[in-house]
Amino acid sequence: MYDTSDFKKGLRILFEDGPFQVVDFQHVKPGKGNQFTRTKLKNLLTGQNRELTFKSGEKFGIPNVENKEMTFLYKDENGYNFMDQTNYEQITMTADDIGENTNYLHDDLKVVILIYNERPVAVDVPKAVNLKVAQTDPGVKGDRVTGATKAAILESGLKVNVPLHINVGDLLRIDTSSGDYVERVSQK
Repeated sequence: MYDTSDFKKGLRILFEDGPFQVVDFQHVKPGKGNQFTRTKLKNLLTGQNRELTFKSGEKFGIPNVENKEMTFLYKDENGYNFMDQTNYEQITMTADDIGENTNYLHDDLKVVILIYNERPVAVDVPKAVNLKVAQTDPGVKGDRVTGATKAAILESGLKVNVPLHINVGDLLRIDTSSGDYVERVSQK
């Protein structure tokens, strides 16, 4: 069992007979009255976010969620296709199931699929992924103003701000928690 003092971002709890993930939380200690916790929870089955307040010490169950490491294969008209490398089992998930993590998927990316009651419900991507620049304005020689950025569209369709020296075809490391550019990665 979990209680409100165990809350942290990414924690999965059983609430109202369904699996939820803690997106954000804040412990509040008012001058008068009892402590409470404001939370933003994401329903792993429907993808809906809910903002709720719980009394301090309230208890929650642990959902029957299995983590399965899989590899992203490709996207087609049916959805996003993943394969378990140990038994070659394949599953297909929709963009709604995956959410914002569709912006970070590329061929052969190792991800963790969350399975609740035999049904894939969410995808966890690594903390950082490497994606190629598909479209951006060309860098101009000598234009190296510190801190200046320009827009770039990556191979997955994600739009990020990058330094002026980045060109089409460059491989970039992207932070998946914020969606921000981290650094240019050398291609071997």
